[in-house]
Amino acid sequence: MTELRFDGQVAIVTGGGRGLGRLYAMDLARRGASVLVNDLGGSSRGDGADASVADLVVAEIRAEGGIAAASGDSVGTPEGGQAIVDAALERFGRVDIVINNAGIIAFTPFDQVAPDEWHKTLNVHLDGSFHVSQPAFRQMKKQDYGRFVFISSTFGAFGQMGAASYATAKAGLLGLSNVIALEGAAHGIRSNVVLPVGFSRMVTDQESGGPVPPGRQAFYDAIRPELITPLVVFLASRDCALNHRAIAACAGRYSRVFSGYGEGWLSEAGSTPSAEDMAARIAQLDSTDGFFVPESSVDETIAVCRQRGIDLSQMQ
Repeated sequence: MTELRFDGQVAIVTGGGRGLGRLYAMDLARRGASVLVNDLGGSSRGDGADASVADLVVAEIRAEGGIAAASGDSVGTPEGGQAIVDAALERFGRVDIVINNAGIIAFTPFDQVAPDEWHKTLNVHLDGSFHVSQPAFRQMKKQDYGRFVFISSTFGAFGQMGAASYATAKAGLLGLSNVIALEGAAHGIRSNVVLPVGFSRMVTDQESGGPVPPGRQAFYDAIRPELITPLVVFLASRDCALNHRAIAACAGRYSRVFSGYGEGWLSEAGSTPSAEDMAARIAQLDSTDGFFVPESSVDETIAVCRQRGIDLSQMQ
C-alpha cells in the first residue's frame, strides 16, 4: 500500500501540545506536512497557560527532521482564531488541514453546573472550532482544497452522566462539521468528525490519585491513544474522499456513527393527529426499522413528500 504523504501541505492542530493532539501533529510532520502546533498550555480544566507546551512539540518535530512552528494563541476568541490561521499563512503560505482538537473537561452533576463552567467549556470546544475554522475555510475556498477533522466525542453523540457542558459542546461539533462538509464540497473541501476514546490526561486528571484497579488499567491499556491517530491522519489526507461523516475510534475498533430516520408512522393525508394518536403508535415512532441516513436535513422533506405523492418538480 502506498504511504500517505503530506509533502507541501500545511496542517493546523489545535490543542497540539499534549495527548492526542501531540500525536496527530507528530505523525503529520513525519509524513511531510508543515505543522502549526497550537496550544495555550492550560490545564485539562482550562486553567492557566504555558507557551512551552507547544514549543516542546515543535522541538520534537524538528529533532526528527520535520517542519513545525508554535502558536500560543487562544481559540476562544475570533481574534485568536484568526491569529492562528494567519500564523500558518505567514510561516508556511497556505492552510490545507485543520484538526480541531483543543478542549477542556470538568465532570459535574447537571444540577451543579455553574454558568461559568458551561460557557467556558463551550467556548473552547465549539466557539474555538468556529473561530479557527471560519478563516481557514475562507483560505481553503481560494485554494479549492481543504480538510477539516473535528474531534468530537461519544459523550456528545450519546450522552454521559456528569458531563453536560462537554457533551453539549461535542455534539455541537457534529452539526458544525456537517454544514462545513455541505458548503465546502464544491470547493474541494472535506469535513469529517472523529469520536475518539483514548487514554490521555482528560482521563488521568479524573483519577483520585490512588492505585488504579486492575480492570480499569486493562481498559486504559486497550485505549492507547496511538490507536486514534491513523484515522485522524487518513481523514486529513488527499486520499480521503469521505465527507460529512462521523467515525468512532475505540480500542482499535473503527465504525461509522450516524443519525438516521426510522420508517415511522405516516398519518392519514389531511388529518391532524392527536396526542392520543401518538400514544397509540409510539412503538412505530420509536422503531429504528427501515431507517435511512440523510445527507442533509432536506432529505427528510424529500422522502416525506414522495410518501405523500407531492411532485417536488412543481416547486422549482
